[in-house]
Amino acid sequence: MTDKKQILIVEDDVDLVEMLSAYFRVQGYDVKTASWGKDAVKLAREIVPDLALLDIRLPDIDGFEVCRQLRQTRRTQDLPVIFLTEKRERGDRLSGLELGAVDYITKPFDVQELRLRVRNVLRRSSFQTMMNPITGLPEGVPVREKLEDMLQTADWGIVLAGIRNLGPFRDQYGFVASDDVARAVSLMLVKTVHEGQEEDEKDFIGHVDAADFLVITTADRADRVARKCETKLGPSIQYFYPAIDRETMVRKPENERLSVNVTSLSA
Repeated sequence: MTDKKQILIVEDDVDLVEMLSAYFRVQGYDVKTASWGKDAVKLAREIVPDLALLDIRLPDIDGFEVCRQLRQTRRTQDLPVIFLTEKRERGDRLSGLELGAVDYITKPFDVQELRLRVRNVLRRSSFQTMMNPITGLPEGVPVREKLEDMLQTADWGIVLAGIRNLGPFRDQYGFVASDDVARAVSLMLVKTVHEGQEEDEKDFIGHVDAADFLVITTADRADRVARKCETKLGPSIQYFYPAIDRETMVRKPENERLSVNVTSLSA
């Protein structure tokens, strides 16, 4: 896991892109860029950045349409957007805010002011987005805090469940299909782990990263939970392939197809 925040800059002014990219990289951000609106939508859905700096005037579709398309997809519907534009009309500003933009800055702008606005937006976002947008399970800070608390006890167990080859599956079948896999696996994992548990004794389940899940339990439960998860998740994963491809895919080696790897550790 990394704490380095990622910014997507969508701007067709080459000089401005180079300046902003260099500036924010020096500030410690990971920066991606796009000059065309359609490219920006595709890239945002692929990488899911922490924030987008979005120009309104683009060569193909305008920034409003980019923002509108981002809001239509679960992966990017909550992406914070700051509009960068030469437009000063009140109507344009309202249009951006109605689409859920968090800020609206008119060119020319003070880069130091922009930096502070970006920092403040990301700080607010960090507190608000502690759940994975696809599965609804905790990720990031809550997971780290649970791990730290766990290591202070003598009776702990961990189960790790990872979806293997989700990237190649996404490349072949698209983001919607891969999101469906992650969501379905998370639901099966939660049902399997919490089966028979009372509400106040349920094991913690969260994300290590997009395709890897973590269960924090007790030492005496870890192996048993891992076996249950492997039994339930393993045979199910093949059914995410379209029927026309399923027979071919299941004959491939495990390292070339979707699979779920489950392991356990305990004190």
